[in-house]
Amino acid sequence: MAAATHERQHPGFYALIVALILMSVGPIVLMFVSSFKLDIDIISGNTGLFFMPTIQNYETALCDILWYEPEHLDFCAIRFGGAFVNSLIIALVSTVLTLVIGCMAAYALVRFQFMGRDSVSFATLAVRMVPPAVLLVPVFGLWNNAFCLDKEGFIGSIIRENFGGRGDVCLAGTHSGIILIYVAMNLPFVIWILQSFIVQVPKSLEEAARVDGAGPFQVFFKVVLPLIKPGLAAAAIFTFRIAWNEYLLASALADRDTKTVPILIVNNTSEFSIEWGVIMATGMLLAIPPILFTLFASRQIITGMTAGAVKG
Repeated sequence: MAAATHERQHPGFYALIVALILMSVGPIVLMFVSSFKLDIDIISGNTGLFFMPTIQNYETALCDILWYEPEHLDFCAIRFGGAFVNSLIIALVSTVLTLVIGCMAAYALVRFQFMGRDSVSFATLAVRMVPPAVLLVPVFGLWNNAFCLDKEGFIGSIIRENFGGRGDVCLAGTHSGIILIYVAMNLPFVIWILQSFIVQVPKSLEEAARVDGAGPFQVFFKVVLPLIKPGLAAAAIFTFRIAWNEYLLASALADRDTKTVPILIVNNTSEFSIEWGVIMATGMLLAIPPILFTLFASRQIITGMTAGAVKG
């Protein structure tokens, strides 16, 4: 029996692979190394990999949640802990709401027959093509004016009497306002991607479940959802990363108490000074949750893809 032979790849192929890896990993390594440098070492650019590492940048970024006061700080100007919690709340809640609404809408578009179904399916994807910058001005106006509780109304008067202030409550400057726009922004793509997974679910499984006495919700939650787990994981990764890293809409809708980490990083720069070390440290901290979330969701994708595998 002749030994199996493998076609030898051209050396340029391996060089291209190495170049792509360096382009992908290089900026992350550079940011990680720079996060342990002082600003003078980063600006000079002469120390390279040979420098005296320091954790001052991380102490500056995390000064509001540390159990001790860093010696090099007189005042904690960066509130990374609060911004991190805001980002986590907004990203997780918007992801969950988008998946819940999106999977139900996708199931309805695939399984139910109604007039204009194809047009609705195409419209959901067409809406996703609208750039977020186009939504900035109208959303800012609506969130600050139209969707407010008037201080002269019953609820507004109660808020004014108990909590003070103007007495009116608007979506701008709240977690709910940012979550709502993120759900609306990511929902069309989630619906579109989940339709391709629901189509592959055999109708015979749903019919068999109905014969056994399962209701519509039992069929959906116990039969359909477990089979589209890879699609849910892929949609969750997409939605979470968009909500976690989005800056434009959050910068217009968030206030001092609801600002997210991307806004915090940008606000750390000024006309007179740029703390590059702190920016690199906050950038590394910003990258940790999406990486962990992606690794967890990726395991769900692999589990779902191999669930029906047969061992020989």
